[in-house]
Parts: sequence; structure tokens; C-alpha cells
Amino acid sequence: MNGLHVFLSAFFLVFIAELGDKTQIAGFSLAAESGETLSVFLGASGALVCSTLLAVLLGRKLTVIIPRRILKIVSGALFILTGAYMLVLAVMKL
Repeated sequence: MNGLHVFLSAFFLVFIAELGDKTQIAGFSLAAESGETLSVFLGASGALVCSTLLAVLLGRKLTVIIPRRILKIVSGALFILTGAYMLVLAVMKL
């Protein structure tokens, strides 16, 4: 994959994954409550950048120890398990 393809993939995957999540709801609430739109934007953006940097660095380090194929399988399984867990919680609330 070339750099632009990786960039666009990362951008759209994170953008779609973050739409309507708890972080956005927290930012919405904090901006509405405080009226400090720019401060909330900068704080939330900084937090997302830091957490993403941590994930990228950790992912890079793990590829030295664990083969990429195994990391992809484990990451996919964790993603599916998290979704299944959230689905079960939502169904239990019905």
C-alpha cells in the first residue's frame, strides 16, 4: 500500500468509527454546558491525537514481537467480540 492509500484508509476508518460515539457525545455536552467551543475542540482533538499516537506506536512495536498476520487476527477478533458484547448489552436493556 502506498502512503496516500494508508492515510485515506486510516482517516475514513477512524472517522466512521468515531461518529456518534461516547467521545462525541461528551464533547457535545461539554461544549453546550461550558460554551467554550474552541477549548473543547482543542482538548478533544488533542486527546484523540494522543490516544491514536499511543495505538500506532504500540502497534509498530508489537510487529517486532508478534507476526502481523497474528496481530490482524487478534485485532479483528477483539473488534468482533467488543461489538458482540455491546450488542448483548443493548439487547438485555430491551
